[in-house]
Amino acid sequence: MTKEEIFAEATSVYDNYVEALETGTFEALQSYSRNLSERIIPRGVQTDEVVGIVLLLRDVLARSLFAKYQTDFRLLNRILDAYEPAANRIANTVAVGFVQERERIIREQQEAIRELSTPVLQVRERLLILPIIGVMDPQRARQLTEQLLRGIRANRARVVVIDITGVAAINSNVANHLVQTVEASRLLGATVIVTGLSPEIAQTLVNIGVDLGKMNTVGDLQGGIEEAERLLGYKVVPLTETTQQV
Repeated sequence: MTKEEIFAEATSVYDNYVEALETGTFEALQSYSRNLSERIIPRGVQTDEVVGIVLLLRDVLARSLFAKYQTDFRLLNRILDAYEPAANRIANTVAVGFVQERERIIREQQEAIRELSTPVLQVRERLLILPIIGVMDPQRARQLTEQLLRGIRANRARVVVIDITGVAAINSNVANHLVQTVEASRLLGATVIVTGLSPEIAQTLVNIGVDLGKMNTVGDLQGGIEEAERLLGYKVVPLTETTQQV
């Protein structure tokens, strides 16, 4: 931020600070703190910088009150008794507003990253592929199911290939969720083929007692696509055979 921008924001904070003290209401201050957060968080301003400005203004106002009423000690005490709780609440209001906005932005970014990390790809009509790479936790597993089911409905898919070659290991909760995903897809009319099972994941599925009869598994992604094409009625014809027919 430029010096001019810093001065403008500090002036606005000061004005809102004084208004809250004069009126005893904090709605306008809360609205301002949200608006301020939306504008400055994307520019890299940190929480401690904002809180530092607010606390500095609190001290400046306290010093000005002390300078004005220092000759009347009893009145000064009454004023400070009223000022300090209000000033602390103001500082808390601005800090909470800033933190809430930062957390909202972080959640949106995490959501965007999760969506990019579990893409549902249409490779043929009625055929979807869901490649999964990285760590599978319960939250990501839930999002995977939601995206896949939306993709099945939107594309009217009949076969889905879920490739987990890039997943090193999963726990029992995620394994159960994978089975539930297969069942939910079946309810929407899609057959799921799971490919790329590692020995560790296969052992986990066996240990938790998964009914493997409900899961259609193939060794690798290529084999899974070939099986999916067979289910859809596609037939791979060599190029020489096609030329001869013409």
